[in-house]
Amino acid sequence: MHHVDNKGLGQLSFQLKQDFYRYLSAYWIQDQYGKDPPPKEILEQQSCASKLGPVLTRTVENFKLSSSSRSGVETPTREESRQGEGTPVSGNRASGRLREAPPQRVPFQPETGPSRQPRQTSSHHGTPTAAINTAHNANPAHPQHPNHHLPHQHNPNNPLHLIQAQQAALRGASSTFTPTNPETASRLAEMYEPRPPISVPLRPVSTPGNNPEFAKRQRQLRIASGPNTQLPIRPAIPGIGLEGPNIYMRCLQALRSGIPAEQSFALNHLVKISFERGDKYKFESFLGLAEGLIEKALEISNLFYDIDWQIAYFNDPENSDIAVLDGLNGTSDILERIAKLSPKPVLDHVQSADFSDRLLRITEAVLTIRNMVMLMENAIYMADVYPLKDLLCIILHLPDLEMLVEIKHFALDIAEQLTPWLVLDSSDPLYRTLLSQLDSSDRGTILTSLRAISRISMNLDATNKMQNVPTIVLQNIMNWLLLNDEELMDACLDFLYQYTAVVANVESLLKAVNMEHVVPHLVRLLAHGAKRVKEDRILEPERKAPALEEVAPLPPDLQEKLTHTDEPQRCYHWLQSLFEEDAESHITQIAIWQAYQSSFGGLAGGSRNMLNAADFIRNVSHVFVNARAQIIRRQRPDQTDLFIIEGIRARTLPIHPETKEEYTTCRWMIPKGPYSKKCGQFFLGGEKMWHHVLSAHLGVTLDEGGKVQDKEINASCDWENCTKYAKPTQVELSKFARHLKTHFPSAHKRKPSEGLDATTKRQRRAYITPAKTISLTWEQTIVTRDERNPKIEQAAGIPLSAVLVLRNIARNVVKTESEEQLLKKHEMGGEGGGWNEKLFRPVMPRLFEVMTENKALADYITSLLQLVQDE
Repeated sequence: MHHVDNKGLGQLSFQLKQDFYRYLSAYWIQDQYGKDPPPKEILEQQSCASKLGPVLTRTVENFKLSSSSRSGVETPTREESRQGEGTPVSGNRASGRLREAPPQRVPFQPETGPSRQPRQTSSHHGTPTAAINTAHNANPAHPQHPNHHLPHQHNPNNPLHLIQAQQAALRGASSTFTPTNPETASRLAEMYEPRPPISVPLRPVSTPGNNPEFAKRQRQLRIASGPNTQLPIRPAIPGIGLEGPNIYMRCLQALRSGIPAEQSFALNHLVKISFERGDKYKFESFLGLAEGLIEKALEISNLFYDIDWQIAYFNDPENSDIAVLDGLNGTSDILERIAKLSPKPVLDHVQSADFSDRLLRITEAVLTIRNMVMLMENAIYMADVYPLKDLLCIILHLPDLEMLVEIKHFALDIAEQLTPWLVLDSSDPLYRTLLSQLDSSDRGTILTSLRAISRISMNLDATNKMQNVPTIVLQNIMNWLLLNDEELMDACLDFLYQYTAVVANVESLLKAVNMEHVVPHLVRLLAHGAKRVKEDRILEPERKAPALEEVAPLPPDLQEKLTHTDEPQRCYHWLQSLFEEDAESHITQIAIWQAYQSSFGGLAGGSRNMLNAADFIRNVSHVFVNARAQIIRRQRPDQTDLFIIEGIRARTLPIHPETKEEYTTCRWMIPKGPYSKKCGQFFLGGEKMWHHVLSAHLGVTLDEGGKVQDKEINASCDWENCTKYAKPTQVELSKFARHLKTHFPSAHKRKPSEGLDATTKRQRRAYITPAKTISLTWEQTIVTRDERNPKIEQAAGIPLSAVLVLRNIARNVVKTESEEQLLKKHEMGGEGGGWNEKLFRPVMPRLFEVMTENKALADYITSLLQLVQDE
């Protein structure tokens, strides 16, 4: 296996894989099936393609050598008989069949010479045999191997072989082309005669890139011909360049056409456009769109009533048709006209196809209006379209059917967006319609109606007086305030804030509901969602006492115990009792060694050994991991080097080395000359300290049970800074003993299991004076940040709405007629004060508490209290 050049790497790769499969097949036949593999001439030197059959069929028994028609070559041929029944024939590799060789392809080889010689000429200059010999001589390194890429027998009369020989003579043998077997090749290829090349005359084309002079002459010719010279116009191709109207105009015209199919197309796209491009789709850009949608939506009455609403944009006083709506000023008697209509018998859950299609188109028209009025510019535009108000009244007064719930909610959403730009008095049909919706049991209807009514004239200078609200509506609002529904409570409080801003409405509220029950509930809402916040404010920061060279003496009981302890345990316990770790402090080595010597120096020479200074200093690092001996070099000639131990400091009070419990010092003042000094002895626990003071300082003898006999003594309490018994006083001993216990730490009795852990938890650093703090607790409700100053928190939510309603009531209740009647009644007899006194006196403590603890509501509560107390 060899190759002529490096152009046939793909064929070489497949040849390598093919030979590998052949060797593998021979081993597989012998190892798996126990048969002799075909000889080398059959398996290795022939193609393993499927045309020779599965590998198992190529054994010694079913293959034989036959003489080839070409002299000197023996080619193995397959027997004519069909393969046996037990021989696997599947194309799967597991069945013994190798993958077929890919079809041989001849890649295009471009001609590198100046011109191609005719085949007749090439035949005179060189024979195919010479070309083949040239191709073989191109690679003399492998002369002993036959060329696998050329046929074994060459026919000089075959034109196909002649072409291949010429290519091999010019460029060498094609390493990627293997000619087919001449015996199996098609005879049609022998009759092929390639056409001679055709010479095509070419001439260069002048362009501004290769001939600037030509472009310059053409430009001068156009200028000389004059500006009126018109270039030849190409004929227009039908359908090219005429895109037609855009989708917006198509939808508008389809909607106004009245054709159901066109309207369905238009409304389907208008719903998508209004939802996806609501920020760009405006009514003022498409004249007639609003009127077309309203006219389509008005068709809903024809589904449930025998009426077909029409809009008239001219004044005709003589027209008495109730189906004609006033498009210029609105229909003031629309509610009366609706009341005269006779409903059709319509089933809620069963409708015809035509009915459902019409209702769907109408719903899509209303939904398009709803989506578009969410943009403020469209809401302002539609506020001046009076037929829309009539449409809302008509839709909201349709029968109570489940199929109409969706379209009614769309109508309420439209009303919520329009009312901030409308001025509605108490006789306006839309205002009366919205009030009638508050008698519904649908939460969504109630919420949207409350918001729509509360926002009337919100963006205008006019005042929303909200007059003639039915009593049942006011009672419902007070009941809804009791529900645990934040969204509904918020909407009710917004309504009450607008409603109580008018004096006449407060008068109506006093007559409709029991305000003595309403005001306490509003006060309770001041703490809605509140949480108690606790914060510790630091008055004085903690202080750290400076480290001292003086080491505290050992307590007597600890001194006695350590005296009978061997080294180095004695050293360890002594260091643990009198020193503690502090990374920022140090003590001189001479000071700590002298303190140790003063405690146990008298034991030197006794039965128990003593540590020398060097061993003692090394033991300090064993007890305290972070402690290390250092030398501070002198800075001036008059100074000496200072040997210190870094990382420890002396304790102010000793601790027990095992329990880690801190000793307390006796602060009983003992007279000594003109001055007094503290006793200074250490005791572990308050009980031992108490016994010490009674016996040592007061001379009281305790009985066997550790109790004192009750008798009168003449004594004074000389404890440091105590002023209870500063001078000698005749007092009972039991009473005086109880007073002494106030100076000692309490005798906390712990369980044996928790003794060590509890003491360790209470352990603190004695050299640190804790910071003085104060704990502040207040009430915090929902707040929001001021946009101009984000650091300032402002009240928000339900607590803010509640305090605003209370402030309106306190401000306006004194101006009502009920206030005058109540004052006259009090003048005749009874308690004094008006409505403010009657309503707010029971809740005054709570109002002061909220003012004190709620910083965000403090200013609002202050103004409320001023209104209540000014009366």
